[in-house]
Amino acid sequence: MYYIIFPIFYCISLLPWRIAYVLSDLFYLLTYYIIQYRKKVVRQNLQIAFPEKSVAERLIIEKTFYRQLIDTFVEMIKMISISKEELDRRFECNYEVVNDLYKTGQSVQVHGGHFFNWEYVNLAYGANFTYPFIGVYAPLSSKAFDRIIYNMRSKFKTILIPASDFTTKFHKYATGIYSMALAADQNPRRTQDAYWVDFMGKITPFVPGPEKGARLKNTAIVFATYYRVKRGYYKSELSLYTTTPNDIPFGKITLDYKTFVEGELRKRPTNFLWSHRRFKWNYDPELHAKSLLK
Repeated sequence: MYYIIFPIFYCISLLPWRIAYVLSDLFYLLTYYIIQYRKKVVRQNLQIAFPEKSVAERLIIEKTFYRQLIDTFVEMIKMISISKEELDRRFECNYEVVNDLYKTGQSVQVHGGHFFNWEYVNLAYGANFTYPFIGVYAPLSSKAFDRIIYNMRSKFKTILIPASDFTTKFHKYATGIYSMALAADQNPRRTQDAYWVDFMGKITPFVPGPEKGARLKNTAIVFATYYRVKRGYYKSELSLYTTTPNDIPFGKITLDYKTFVEGELRKRPTNFLWSHRRFKWNYDPELHAKSLLK
């Protein structure tokens, strides 16, 4: 199946950007108005996150989000054949924030969010960081599509580790210095182990791994945002949070990261993956009070 699907995708990736975005516009109309992909989930998320906004204001955010979501999938296909020169022309970043740490011999965790376009980020960081760059990913159920996406994401040196195998495979890379991107705003699989924080007005669980990993490995932490400047062009802004994670009080790393993500959502409410259930867990004081961060 791979040898049938890949040539089709590769040919699509060679289309001029202008034609690719015409296709994206068509798929947007199909996805939003006909299929209505996860529209109920998106609206629930936006209502919880932005109760102060009117229905009309949230509708504008909703439609813009769907346009960016479909653009992201089209841009993923374009990245199958994209050159590093073209990628660097379309993605601007202050890489020196991370690269300047390389000479210290300290590894780096880059804490980002589910912002657009994370696929540009994966390629660009891998291509331009001095460090070996590790990305954690969720394999697709289709072996053919998973192979296509894996090859695309790793084409510029990014080391990919499946999330399901992270605990068994990460040690191979943790012996030397490394940089690693973590989308730390995701929902945890087990709420029993989560940190609970007030996120966008609702007490929500955050994964504990990024903070615990930084303390265990004594890594520097860099916060990362990324967003669209114009169609097909993105910018990432990296900011050094700490080089001494164990000097920070327990829970504060997660709280400060949460505040960082909230600030980004306030500035760019369409620049987030609202089609995932961000607020699906309910806080239970009897069960979760010990894990509530304030």
